[in-house]
Amino acid sequence: MTPYDKDLSGRRTRGGAGSAGYAAGVSDHPWHRYVALGDSFTEGLGDPDPRRPGGVRGWADRVAEELGNGRADFAYANLAVRGLLLEQILARQAGPALALEPDLITLSAGGNDMVFHGSDPDKLADKLDAGVELLSSSGATLVLFTGPDWRSTPVLGRNRTKIAVFNENIRAIASRHDALIADLWGLRELRDPQMWDEDRLHLSPLGHHAVAMRVLDALGAPHVLVPPEPGGERAALVQGSWRQARAEDLEWARRYLLPWALQRFHRRAPVNEPTAKRPAADPVNSPGQAATAMEAQA
Repeated sequence: MTPYDKDLSGRRTRGGAGSAGYAAGVSDHPWHRYVALGDSFTEGLGDPDPRRPGGVRGWADRVAEELGNGRADFAYANLAVRGLLLEQILARQAGPALALEPDLITLSAGGNDMVFHGSDPDKLADKLDAGVELLSSSGATLVLFTGPDWRSTPVLGRNRTKIAVFNENIRAIASRHDALIADLWGLRELRDPQMWDEDRLHLSPLGHHAVAMRVLDALGAPHVLVPPEPGGERAALVQGSWRQARAEDLEWARRYLLPWALQRFHRRAPVNEPTAKRPAADPVNSPGQAATAMEAQA
């Protein structure tokens, strides 16, 4: 349990339909089976928790916890695997996801394509459109994500224009297929460096918490999460390091960006084939299946 996950008695409920029921310990919403598709963002990297499958928690687990509150009929699967490109996500996860017969699906894909491969956002959107059409044919509620604004991050900030174009394509795709949007570009909290892991590529526990709130709000689902409050000793350290941007950016590129880029362009076969941390739709608090350890994370 993080400092941002208090007991129900210590947290305020959010307004809207079903909030009274949630305060009583039952989540009031129409969904019974949630399946998450994606890469490391959805898997939960940056949010370590050794008690959970794969040793990570993440925003999708948090969403499932809120939706599954007091609901014996609610099940959750997370098929996300770190390092996958958009085409790989759709090819490897869409079929298994549909086989689970979900009524709620979240799909985040394309981040690795944009960051490490400089993919054309329009061509990438065409591939995404086909995948969304397939997933939406199930009749499930589908949530898509706009990419975050990395304008303050060196090197990655150079992709800002492409990400903005891709985001507009995502909005058009969502409109065409009646999908919902969890807007990360407009999530101002993500501009705070504390929302990101030291590698500046994955969300920190604070960031995953903020994204979970954005997803639940996009669904219109009642929940008891409250905005995270960055601060304390770590805040001072993070703010201080970012003020010394030039020196820190060079160190960050040496420690994180360069090794990751080399892995992407000279990728060796992993020691073990990666697997999803929760391949079956089970109750939220079930142990799931641990993800296979990877030689190189992504």
